[in-house]
Amino acid sequence: MYRKMFASICFSIGLLIPGKMLGQGKIGAEDLEKFHIMEDSMLLNIDSMYTAIIPDTRLFYCEKFVHQLVRTLKIPNSYYYAFGKIEKKISIMYPDDKSFRIFNWQIVPTDVTRRYYGAIQMEGEELKLYPLVDYTTELGKTAADSVLTNGKWFGALYYRIITHEVSGKPVYTLFGLNASNPISNKKVMDPMSITPDGPVFGAAIFNMTGDKDLKFGSIYRFIMEYKKEVQASMNWDDDLKTVFFDKLVSQANDPNRKYTFVPSGEYDGFKWDNEQWNYITNLIPIQNLKDGEAPSGTTPSR
Repeated sequence: MYRKMFASICFSIGLLIPGKMLGQGKIGAEDLEKFHIMEDSMLLNIDSMYTAIIPDTRLFYCEKFVHQLVRTLKIPNSYYYAFGKIEKKISIMYPDDKSFRIFNWQIVPTDVTRRYYGAIQMEGEELKLYPLVDYTTELGKTAADSVLTNGKWFGALYYRIITHEVSGKPVYTLFGLNASNPISNKKVMDPMSITPDGPVFGAAIFNMTGDKDLKFGSIYRFIMEYKKEVQASMNWDDDLKTVFFDKLVSQANDPNRKYTFVPSGEYDGFKWDNEQWNYITNLIPIQNLKDGEAPSGTTPSR
């Protein structure tokens, strides 16, 4: 019920129907004052949705914040307001082409659960806002092989967006963390394209033929699942011009129990070529060094 809250609020207020904005990227003094007032008001509910002493009430404050955010985005030219105060509390990310921005956050309603929220606001004179509904638990074993539409979304807290072109159209690879499982975490590379009907998540742009553990050649999103108590890296490295991630091994020698996976000390990766992410095994192999010998090559930043 709660994961559909954001979508239902947006639909009820009517933000999925484009409406003409009054300006061309310029905000008048009167509207700017409205943004300042609304943003200050939102800060109070954001703090409460994160830290309310009674965890169950965090969902209530989250709902209030969503109402305020949607109402604020109805002010003309809202896309051009930076939300400099609330961006310190929630994630607001743009791709390189600045064609949209993603509002994104998580709340912790209990000690063992996480709920993810997101919305995509399109740039332009017409206001378009697409709420994202966390569909992670419904995907199950099909998570890597599913294309998601109609607001359905592999919920995550994003930390990077990389843009490429596929067949002449932009595809945005979103890097995110999902910590909703009580015994494991997941990091995801999720391709997204924007269509006239809204965002589409998932695309067959991962060439996995270099991964001997997979029985198929391509997937629609890349998910790295690992033990809750450990840290595992997955990010872009500017020096290597590749995505790197920890190669994982099972502490129980059981590849089906992802919650036992920990970093092995090696790195695999992806390099973009021929309009796809191509899997690279042993991107940074383990180096067996003698005493006093310095390592060679480059180790990516974690």
